This record gives sequence, C-alpha cells and structure tokens, in this order.
Amino acid sequence: MSDTGLDLAAGPADRARGHSRRGFGCLAVLLALAVVGIGLFVVVTRGVDYLDSRLNGPDDYAGEGRGSVRVTVKPGQTATDIATTLVAKNVVKSVGAFTQAAGADPDGDTIQPGVYTLQREMSGESALALLLDDSSRLEVQVALPEGLTTDEIVTSIAGQSDLRAADLRAVLRRPESLGLPAYADGQVDGYLFPASYTIGPGTSARDMLTMMVERFQQAASDLDLVARAEQQGVSPHDAVTVASLIEAEASRPQDLARVAAVIYNRDDAGIALQLDSTVHYIAGTSGQVFTTEEERAIDSPYNTYLYPGLPPGAIGAPGEAALEAALEPASGPELYFVTVNPSTGRTLFARTLSQHNANVARLRAFCRSSDAC
Repeated sequence: MSDTGLDLAAGPADRARGHSRRGFGCLAVLLALAVVGIGLFVVVTRGVDYLDSRLNGPDDYAGEGRGSVRVTVKPGQTATDIATTLVAKNVVKSVGAFTQAAGADPDGDTIQPGVYTLQREMSGESALALLLDDSSRLEVQVALPEGLTTDEIVTSIAGQSDLRAADLRAVLRRPESLGLPAYADGQVDGYLFPASYTIGPGTSARDMLTMMVERFQQAASDLDLVARAEQQGVSPHDAVTVASLIEAEASRPQDLARVAAVIYNRDDAGIALQLDSTVHYIAGTSGQVFTTEEERAIDSPYNTYLYPGLPPGAIGAPGEAALEAALEPASGPELYFVTVNPSTGRTLFARTLSQHNANVARLRAFCRSSDAC
C-alpha cells in the first residue's frame, strides 16, 4: 500500500498473484462440476438398476439347476435367512430371486426345518418348489421345548415332521419298548427329554420316542440323578416329578432352586403343595394364570390341592436345569411363592401365609391392568 493513500499500479509480481487466484477459482469450479457429474452418474445408475430390478426382476438363474447340494433350513429362519444360505451354496443367484418367489407363493412361509437336496444354479421358483416338496427333505429338525406334556409333545412332533400322531400314540401305549429306566415304572411322562432332534429318512415313531428317552438317560447320567436323588432323600422318579413341577412353576433360572425348596419344605411338613400347575394339568388349561374353585375340586391324584404329597408322576417334560434344581434345592424356610408378574416371571417367596397373601394381592393388582393374565 502506498503512503499516499491511493492504490498504486500493480507491478509484475502483483499481476502474477492475481492470475494465480483466478486459476485456482477455475480449478474449483471444474472440481465442483466433476463432483456433481459423479453424483448424477451414481443417481442415474442406481435409478436404472432400480428400474431394471422392478421391470426385469432380481438376478436369477433359469431352469431347475444341475448337480446336487444339501441345504439345511433351521427352525425359525425367515425367507431371507434361507435365501442367504441358498446364495452361499450357489443354489440361487440372488437373495431377491428367492424372496420374491416365496412372497408370491401362498405357501412360501411354510418351509419346514430340515436338510434338503437341491441343485446348483436353480431359479428362485424352482428352489422354492423343492423346499416345499417333502420328498426333497432328507432330515427334519424337530425342536421340543421344556415343560410340554406328553400329548403336547406328540402334537408338536407331528406338526414338525411326517410322523403321524396316531403312530406316536400307538407306541406310547407300549412304553416297555422305549427303554425307559426301571425307576420310571412304565410311565412315559417326564422321560421324553426336551431338545432338538434330527429325524432322517425312515425314522419311525418308535425310533423318535426312543431317541427322546435315550436323551433323558444321557441327562440323568450327566447329573448323576440316581445317586443324588438318594442323597436328597427321594426316589429318582420323585426327583423327575419334582423337576416337572419346577419347570411348570418357575420361568427364571434364579428361581428354580428356590421353588424346589418350597416344594420339599411343604412336603416334609405334610402341607398340601397346592400348585396351580397340577390343576391346569388335569383340567387341560395350561397357559392360564389362575384356577377356578371348580377346577381345584377335580378329584385326581394329580390335584395337589386335594391330595398331600407329590403327584404320582411328572406333569411335563423337565429340562436339565429343572432336574438340577430338584437334586440341589436352595436352603431356606420359605413355604410359599407366587409369580407376581407373568410377563417377566418375577416371583416372590414368603415364610408365612399373611406374607404370601400380600404377594398374591400384588399379582391380582398387576392382572387388573395387564393382558398378560
């Protein structure tokens, strides 16, 4: 800047700097245009791809494929889950090819768990057709949760496999053929172990039920059930019965041993167990929270309101955790328990009847404002 207060004519160096700034401005414009151009290219390309997929459908192979490949469908998998497996095995070309076919078929959501024989490079429709064809299924996965009654087990097996309920019941009428432990005394209830089973081609109803008894025998061996039941002062059969009661009454792992303690404490004191689960068992009302006066009056040796002591057998299939609780109950003087929140399984324990009645009042208050009851 001049000391006269006026701008002087720019010298050569100043003109060069001005030219450099103008060059930088042009470069910035060019870069901005390039970015815009790339953005437009991406948008147009994706738009073309989208329109292509909408007009022409997802990438797909044509025909029924070639070769042979085994595919496992697991319990609870969605069409997208199955499609992901099919793409990984090169059965279908894209996830969309299969999910689109499944979505368009009324039976597309009825694929059963199991092991299937498919071909490589099949169309989505062809792959779906084979997965819906029972003849393609080499092995079936049957999942049986804890706590089911024997009738519920039969229904569940028949619903997840090709085995017929009538055939399963026919086998159950001859329990001596299943390899039950001697202490079961011919009773099947409680000895069909809850687990996931794989049923292969040619598996019969007897094979299936025998597998379940063998799985119980394995769990009993792992837990040393016979020796530990003796240490607890009960027969192995009674331990299984107690485990079934625990399974029916408690839903949280931390409550299993405490429920076991209440059952043993009441039995030792000669107090009727008064477990609603046994009434639900004889009334066929499992899943309900409360019992009625009429139901509690049903004359049955399983009715623990009318008859003191343990029922004559299990009311459901206990899992390993419930069996462990029956063999290793908590220590404590509690004589009562009630689940005060059926949604979370929260259970309160009490030593006296007055404490228990207060806890029952909490349950009823909860049920007045909740659909969980």
